[in-house]
Amino acid sequence: MLPHSNPSLAYPSQTILNDEQGRLAALRNLEVLDTEPEEAFEHVVSLVRAVLGVPMAAVTLVDADRQWFKARSGLDVAETPRKVSFCTHAIQQTAPFLISDARLDARFADNPFVVTDPGVRSYAGIPLLTPEGYNVGVLCAIDDKVRDFSEGEVAILGNLARIVMNELELRRIAERDQLTGALTRRGFVDKARQEMDRFRRYGRPSCLVLIDLDHFKQVNDTHGHPAGDAVLREMAATVVGSTRPVDFLGRLGGEEFAVLLPETEPADALVAVERFRATLAEHDIALPGGSTIRVTASFGIAPLSEGLATVEDWLAAADGPLYAAKRGGRNRCELLH
Repeated sequence: MLPHSNPSLAYPSQTILNDEQGRLAALRNLEVLDTEPEEAFEHVVSLVRAVLGVPMAAVTLVDADRQWFKARSGLDVAETPRKVSFCTHAIQQTAPFLISDARLDARFADNPFVVTDPGVRSYAGIPLLTPEGYNVGVLCAIDDKVRDFSEGEVAILGNLARIVMNELELRRIAERDQLTGALTRRGFVDKARQEMDRFRRYGRPSCLVLIDLDHFKQVNDTHGHPAGDAVLREMAATVVGSTRPVDFLGRLGGEEFAVLLPETEPADALVAVERFRATLAEHDIALPGGSTIRVTASFGIAPLSEGLATVEDWLAAADGPLYAAKRGGRNRCELLH
């Protein structure tokens, strides 16, 4: 078996191993947990199986209490408890994590995946290292036969792990609006869909907020489009500055934005959104040329409920209170009842 300290295979020394909260934050920032399968990642695990000749391979992300498979081949489950995962040990490494016979390793000898199906014997895992230095998951190759992975095989797995991380980073960039940094409409819809799935599984409360800047056309007509861009950037920054790390801001198009508020009851959402509204209304926005401007926005809030089947249904539900806020004089928050 390859020594774990082989310098040609070691990851950079800036890997941060003793900051679990930072690691989980880096994982959350990728915004990939519980997303749908994607061809790029499925292709990687198929390559791992074909090139290394293993019956099982996975791109796994290690969450607080589970490992979740972004892609898997030869494995029947979508996630497992973290406490029984080989990958939990792999993310604590700065080098490939290699096991030739799990039955002979005290950490895994009584592991349910070793003593029963799928009968894991050997394992090779390459940590998925973010640019910030956190191991958020693992690309792993798993065999049901005892084997030593060669240096060449581990090098191939390492190259594929870097491809996985590049895909995750590119995916995150593509989901962001370049002007404001908010999620694109597609990115926001993905997040809202995940929240609806969680609601169906666990029944947890969530609210969606539609935001429309008041009289935005006048800003462009009076001050020009660079000023309009400045207003959009500052509006997004102001809302993000007033939200929690678990909340998501999306730009749906033009001056229309949306905020997803997970784990939030309607009454609490109304309090939070009123805070957004007041903060924005009192904020001086610097324009190109040195002048400043104040803008307001109208807000419509829709709690998630059993009657909403799709994200478009949820957005449509928030449209009603949004237009009620506009008809009521703008610079208002309205909650769907």
